[in-house]
Amino acid sequence: MKPTLVDTDILSLFFRGHPAVVARFAEYAEEHGSIAIAVITYYEVLSGLRHRDARRQLEVFQRFVASNRVLPLHEEAAVHAADFYATTRKAGRPVDDIDLLIAGIAVANSLAVATRNTAHFAMIPGLVVQDWSI
Repeated sequence: MKPTLVDTDILSLFFRGHPAVVARFAEYAEEHGSIAIAVITYYEVLSGLRHRDARRQLEVFQRFVASNRVLPLHEEAAVHAADFYATTRKAGRPVDDIDLLIAGIAVANSLAVATRNTAHFAMIPGLVVQDWSI
């Protein structure tokens, strides 16, 4: 299985116990040792849980993060994201900045992206996209 960055929507399905996603996480963790998420995904989940004051879910999420990897947004990832922005805009198929930043982090780390939002991510040239929910 290709090394992969897990997008927010797939991570949310994991925490909701989606059978296909839970099985994929287990298979992936067995092969690769840990799950990788982008700092953008970390922010999205953390802000949502804090907004809802979901303390129990926040504790579960923090335990998950402690045993996995949060990949930072750094210069190389930002350069890739900016290139993707330009390419998708010029093609008339703009992708939102959050997805571009996640894609930039994935490409900078030689990772595929696991997401249900395959339509948006598929517009990014050279990015391997997988849907772990099916």
